[in-house]
Amino acid sequence: MLTARIQTAVSLIYPAQCLGCGGLVGSDFGLCADCWSGMHFISGTVCEGCGVPLPGEADGFRLECDSCMRHPRPWNQGRSVLLYEGQGRRLVLAFKHGDRTEIADTAAGWLQRASEQLLDSHPLVCPVPLHWTRLLKRKYNQSALLAGALARRAGLEHCPDLLRRARRTPALEGKTRDQRFQILGSAITVPRCRKARIKGRAVLIVDDVMTSGATLSACTDACLQAGAAEVRVAVLARVTQA
Repeated sequence: MLTARIQTAVSLIYPAQCLGCGGLVGSDFGLCADCWSGMHFISGTVCEGCGVPLPGEADGFRLECDSCMRHPRPWNQGRSVLLYEGQGRRLVLAFKHGDRTEIADTAAGWLQRASEQLLDSHPLVCPVPLHWTRLLKRKYNQSALLAGALARRAGLEHCPDLLRRARRTPALEGKTRDQRFQILGSAITVPRCRKARIKGRAVLIVDDVMTSGATLSACTDACLQAGAAEVRVAVLARVTQA
């Protein structure tokens, strides 16, 4: 009874707010109707490589989008929660650059549902890494927050430092696909102290946004070179123009 009264008092003082616009909503970490309608969640038939929505039915066959067919991915399977546009894009940018770290847990719930097939065989979960200089400036790695929240929800092992950026790379925004791949090169590695942990394991790499797939490809190559049995990727948002 006392707990219920305390919760009621807290809700009156600090009413639940929409993650998108800050308006009042019925429960914590939810979205109002307007913001929800501006989110382009992915459902139905999807590309097995990146999770982008596809027309038609899978009928038991592996389907891939034009981008994944033109540029075969080094990972086995990929899933995305939403398209990187509209309210979804604004929410991702707030999470990534606006210190909106509270978005991580809600986004991880969406990611868990979208990535259900990728969670079989208890993969080792890890984030796309930030170089330490960028981490110092930004104060947090949004992909690590997302990966950690997903691992907790799904009861999976999380290794936040499984991958490391061995050298700092320039921002990839505005770069072409070929430029992105050239810039990343061998910038991402598995530290020697983590190679025993990855050996023979399935790995699930988590990131906030997939554009060309260059960063995830570099992460996947590093995991496979370190002895991972297979690699899967799960991202919060997919840029469809890539």
